[in-house]
Amino acid sequence: MSEAQAEQLMQQMQMLETYFSDLSQREATFLNILREATASIESIKALGQKSESQTLVPIGMGTYIPTKISANSKIVINIGAGVAVEKDFPSAINYLEARIKEVEVALQDTASKKQDAAGRLEQGKAQINQLMQSASPPNP
Repeated sequence: MSEAQAEQLMQQMQMLETYFSDLSQREATFLNILREATASIESIKALGQKSESQTLVPIGMGTYIPTKISANSKIVINIGAGVAVEKDFPSAINYLEARIKEVEVALQDTASKKQDAAGRLEQGKAQINQLMQSASPPNP
């Protein structure tokens, strides 16, 4: 293998490592979204079980307003692009469950790509090791 080919292999390995890192960050983001959505669903279900609940609503800078939430209240959900819609509790849960399914599909796709990138990284490392062994002089 020529020096140019070795350099090209090293560049490919660096790009793969960057890609793998990006996929890992994306995977972590999806997992955070899943946790948040699941917690939201559990909170909505808990609020729906009582006719009225008391809570604190944050208004910024560590300040809160005590408020009451009734079981027939509406939930405001951000659906993207700065748009929010008002939904009843069951509709909000259905919306969040649908989003969870979308995120799970994206998470599976990301995990598959991450596994593929890891395999290619291992192949590249093996090629580099083989190259280094063939380039070093044998010990007497």
